[in-house]
Amino acid sequence: MSSRTVIRGGLVITASDELHADVLVEDGRIAALAAAGTSAAESWTAERTIDATGKYVIPGGVDAHTHMELPFGGTFASDSFETGTRAAAWGGTTTIIDFAVQSVGRSLREGLDAWNAKADGKCAIDYGFHMIVSDVNQETLKEMDLLVGEGVTSFKQFMAYPGVFYSDDGQILRAMQRSAENGGLIMMHAENGIAIDVLVEQALARGETDPRYHGEVRKALLEAEATHRAIKLAQVAGAPLYVVHVSAQEAVAELARARDEGLNVFGETCPQYLFLSTDNLAEPDFEGAKYVCSTPLRPKEHQAALWRGLRTNDLQVVSTDHCPFCFVGQKDLGRGDFSKIPNGLPGVENRMDLLHQAVVDGHISRRRWIEIACATPARMFGLYPKKGTIAPGADADVVIYDPHAEQIMSAETHHMNVDYSAYEGRRTTGRVETVLSRGELVINEREFTGRAGHGVYTPRSTCQYLN
Repeated sequence: MSSRTVIRGGLVITASDELHADVLVEDGRIAALAAAGTSAAESWTAERTIDATGKYVIPGGVDAHTHMELPFGGTFASDSFETGTRAAAWGGTTTIIDFAVQSVGRSLREGLDAWNAKADGKCAIDYGFHMIVSDVNQETLKEMDLLVGEGVTSFKQFMAYPGVFYSDDGQILRAMQRSAENGGLIMMHAENGIAIDVLVEQALARGETDPRYHGEVRKALLEAEATHRAIKLAQVAGAPLYVVHVSAQEAVAELARARDEGLNVFGETCPQYLFLSTDNLAEPDFEGAKYVCSTPLRPKEHQAALWRGLRTNDLQVVSTDHCPFCFVGQKDLGRGDFSKIPNGLPGVENRMDLLHQAVVDGHISRRRWIEIACATPARMFGLYPKKGTIAPGADADVVIYDPHAEQIMSAETHHMNVDYSAYEGRRTTGRVETVLSRGELVINEREFTGRAGHGVYTPRSTCQYLN
């Protein structure tokens, strides 16, 4: 049975265009767009009509960096694939790319199978996987080729977390050389973890145990140094590089320099670095623990460089690095020792709204909002034009967005499975009203109508920016 939906009267916004148009959805895909009021649009008939008058009609968000159920520091991220993807839908995100984890001594395949089992039948929206490579060896390198063939086309390595995820320069170079051959994209957590561990040890010995010291030991210069080193290793390997969660102005400068040289180097930042700062880490009574993530929050003056990087395209993507831990029972594992606070913030539900607030505040344009949150992540990770745009043939992942509605962000009203909001009390303008995922209503006029298992695993092609 064919099912048709018409979305009438809205302003359709993509990365490249803004137009007053009606949108025809048929069998889970965008079938056509036509200028509102034209005979073509008027002739459409459908079982369901959505009135988007006075609203934006935008592509569903693509969050290319989430960690549902991630094991970390003796506990697990508090959002399951079921709760996390439901919250994503509430926030106007219709695709996530999560990270499957290879454990040291185990194969990539085991890690990928474990994450597929966690997600299968649980997700409210579509999902894909990157692969965390923790143990580079000859077998791992061969497996990378196989995974690229199966649609897992990106691999994350860590210059941080010695003894857990850490790769040394030789391991990084080997993985980059392999990705240069197989078309994969290396994603890098760029911080000098060996040096950071020395500074952590010294801070604790001085009795500096509060959450704010997490930010002080993970120095911006050590993010910049690692970013520079990753760029040079990628250059030696002839491989592309994507640096995740860029937080420091010095690291942005390294990316800008590499891009000016014509290198295939890309950068991502996250809402927490754009809207929060070390002031939050310094909140009294251990409240700062809520804001412990790595890379860490920086002093406010770094924010201007991040916004500028997003405008100049030295940073291309805003993802969340959503990795929530409850304040009670998880974050408080680090009372008396900041190094034991689980690293990560909740945010998958807040990203689209915070970036719309950036439009309201004049940091970015409406089309740039859609570019950094929908289109570019889809292109970067081989999902475009199936995801990330509103065009004939694309999946009908569509958000009806009210640009005038006001809201106050709060743990009381969010849908993430975590007991605090990193943006508690923040007033924002703009709110998701209705969400379609492959043509099915997931959020209907601020009511969740989706279901676990609607979301399907989505294999990806290779990065669509490589020249």
